[in-house]
Amino acid sequence: MKRVSILLLLFIAVPLAAQVTPGDNLEVTGIPTIPGELVQRTGQYQNVRSAGFSDWLPDGSGMYISTRFGNTAQIHHVAAPGAARLQRTFFEEPVYGASADPRPGKHGFCFTRDVGGGEFYQIYYFDTQTGAATLLTDGESRNSGAYWAHESGVFAYSSNRRNGKDTDVWIMDPDAPDATWNLTEKSGAWYPVAWAPTDDRLVVVQYISANVTHPYIADLKTRELTPLFDESKKVSYGSSEWAPDGKLIYYTSDEDDEFKQLYTYNVETGKKTNLTPELRWDIAGVSISDDGQYLAYTMNEDGISTLHLFTMPDMTPVIFDPIPVGLIGGLSFSPDNKSLALSINAASSPTDVHVLSLVTGSLTRWTTSEVGGLNTDEFSSPQLIHYPTFDEVDGKAREIPAFVYLPKNTSDKAPVIISIHGGPEGQSRPYFSSTTQYWVNELGCAVIMPNVRGSTGYGKTYLALDNGFNREHSVQDIGALLDWIATQPHLDKDRVAVFGGSYGGYMVLASMTHYPERIKCGVDVVGISNFVTFLKNTKAYRRDLRRVEYGDERDEAMREHLEKISPSNNAGKIRSALFVAQGENDPRVPASEARQIVEAVKGNGIPVWTMFAKDEGHGFRKKNNRDYFMWATILFFQEYLLK
Repeated sequence: MKRVSILLLLFIAVPLAAQVTPGDNLEVTGIPTIPGELVQRTGQYQNVRSAGFSDWLPDGSGMYISTRFGNTAQIHHVAAPGAARLQRTFFEEPVYGASADPRPGKHGFCFTRDVGGGEFYQIYYFDTQTGAATLLTDGESRNSGAYWAHESGVFAYSSNRRNGKDTDVWIMDPDAPDATWNLTEKSGAWYPVAWAPTDDRLVVVQYISANVTHPYIADLKTRELTPLFDESKKVSYGSSEWAPDGKLIYYTSDEDDEFKQLYTYNVETGKKTNLTPELRWDIAGVSISDDGQYLAYTMNEDGISTLHLFTMPDMTPVIFDPIPVGLIGGLSFSPDNKSLALSINAASSPTDVHVLSLVTGSLTRWTTSEVGGLNTDEFSSPQLIHYPTFDEVDGKAREIPAFVYLPKNTSDKAPVIISIHGGPEGQSRPYFSSTTQYWVNELGCAVIMPNVRGSTGYGKTYLALDNGFNREHSVQDIGALLDWIATQPHLDKDRVAVFGGSYGGYMVLASMTHYPERIKCGVDVVGISNFVTFLKNTKAYRRDLRRVEYGDERDEAMREHLEKISPSNNAGKIRSALFVAQGENDPRVPASEARQIVEAVKGNGIPVWTMFAKDEGHGFRKKNNRDYFMWATILFFQEYLLK
C-alpha cells in the first residue's frame, strides 16, 4: 500500500485515536504529537473544497473544472448547472489547466503536471475516449501553457527546454510533438499571449519585471518579432486579445497612467486608443467573444473584483444580475457566444463556477462546493482599513491598505495574526480561506492582511517602492501596522504573531529581527532568509527576473546591502518562537534558505519548530501535508500566541 493511502487511512481513524504523528514524507522537529481532538475539530474546515473554471468543451457539452475529491486537485467534466462532476484525471500529483482540443473530430484536452512540487511542469494530452494521458513535452524542462490556435491545429506554449535558463515560445502539433519548433529563441522570459484570427501571427510578451514587459507580434512564417511599442519605456502590459476581424488588438497597460487601462492597437496603422482613461484601478483580465459581439473585463478596486461587460464595437454596457462581492477569475465566453463563465470567490464561500447569460443577464451557479457542513453565515467578513505609515505623499502620511478579520466576541482584546502575502508583487485580497476562518472563529484571533508597499493593485509607483535598496521600507510598513494595532481598543498589542509564505516568509523573519519585543511568534513558510544565497541557489530560469526586483548581488554595493538586511545575518535579534515550514523540492526558494535560518537561531534560546516535506515544493499542495501543517500551526499559536 502506498504511503499516501496509509496517511489517509490514518486521518480517517483520527477521531477514534488519541493522537497523530507525521508520515514518513515529513521531517519535523519541535512539533508535539497532534492531539486527536484537534484533528476532529478541524475536520470540517479541512474538508472545504472549491471548483475553478478551466475551459469550455468546443461541442457545447459543458465545461472542464478543477476541483479536489482526494488528496490533490484534478480535472472534472460538468455537463450542466448543478450536474455531477465527472472526474477525468486521477493522479497523485495535482493537475493544472485543462485546455480543450478545438480540432474537429478530436476528443481531449491538454493539461500540465509536475512531480513533488518541483514545478518542472510537463504538458500531457488526455484522450477522453480512451482515458489515456500522453506526455507531449520532453519530461525534463519547465513548460506552461497549451494555448490552442483557432483552426491550424497547433498550440503555443512556453518552455526553457533550449538551455534551462531562457524561456522561449514554442509551437507544437500534438499529433507530431517531435516536430515542435522554437518561435522566439532569445534570452529572457517569453510567453504566448494572443493568436491572430488567421493563426499566422501571435502576440508574445517578454517579461522583464512586474513593472516592465515588452509585447511583440511574432510572424510564424518568418519568425520575425515586431515590437508593438517603444521598448525603451518602462511600461507593464497585461492582458491582450486579438479582435476576431484581425484589425485591432485589445490590451491593458499602465503606459499613460498609474493603473492598467484598456487600449486598442490598430495593426495596420499603429494607432492606439485608450478606451478607459477615467479608470483609477487596474483592469485585471480581458476576454472577447469569438464573434466579436461582446467584451468583458474585471477591475481590481482596492482588492475587490468588479465585472464590466459591453457590446461591441460601441462599448455599450450590458445590464446583468448582481455578482457576489469577492474575486472574479476565469473569464471565458462559451463556444456559442451566448454565455460567460466566471470563477467567483467570496470571503465567506470558496471558489465556484458561475455562468452569466448574455441574452438575459441572469447569473447561474454551475458548481456548489462543499464547506464541510459549516455555517458560512457565521464566518467573519473582512473590513478594509488604511493605516498611516512612516513616509508622506503630497504632504500627508502615506496610507497602507489592509483587510481585517475580527472574531465575533471583541469584549476582550483579541490576539492578532498579521498574514503577509508573497510576491512581493502580490496582493492580499478578501478571498475565502478556511484556515483564516478557523483562526478567527475557533482561536478567537483577529487576522490582518496588509498590502505593504510593493503590492500590486495600487499603481505602478506603489509597486516599485520596495525595489532594490528600498527593500526594508516594506518592513517599516509592518512596524507602522504594529503602531496602529496599539491604538485599537479591541486588539491586544502584546499578543501579535506574523505569518507569511515565500516573500511573505522573508517579511516574517525581517519583522522578527526589527521588532523582536513586539512580536510574540512567527511562522515562516518557504521564506527567503538571505537574498545573496537565494539568488545563487534559485533555479536559473528565475534568477535574472528576481535580480530586477531584489537587486543584483553581483554589484558590490548591492551585495553588501543585501547581506546587511538578510535575516540570516540578523538572526541573533530574533527573540520569539519561530516555526519554519518548507518543501524539499522548492525550485523558487530552495530548502537551504529554511535550514540556514533554523541553524542561525539555534543559539537564541527560543523555541524553534520545523517541518520539511519531501514530496512538496513551493508550499503544500497535497491535502495530507496541508492538514498536518494546519494542525502544527494551530498548536504553535495556542502555545506561543494565545497564552
